[in-house]
Amino acid sequence: MRIVNPTFGHPEHVAETSASRPLDWRYDPMCVFSNSKPNANELLHGVRTRLEEVFGRDDVAYEAKQSAAVPADPDMIDWLAEQYRLAVLAIGD
Repeated sequence: MRIVNPTFGHPEHVAETSASRPLDWRYDPMCVFSNSKPNANELLHGVRTRLEEVFGRDDVAYEAKQSAAVPADPDMIDWLAEQYRLAVLAIGD
């Protein structure tokens, strides 16, 4: 999984670190991932619904960390990277 922060653009080394094939928006496993802050749930459910509509899917997963007060557990991040090719994150309030 490649993590890109769109507020900073793509890093110079993306070609070196990205997956060996392009993302297939219709079939590759994807999720929305909540930071558990206020309104993240509503925002991500809307994003999830829209992704499913646009790409003809019904399997975009919803994942969330347990609390907004603590960082996501490294084991959870590793698990997400193993399960999904794309994760849309909510990182603001």
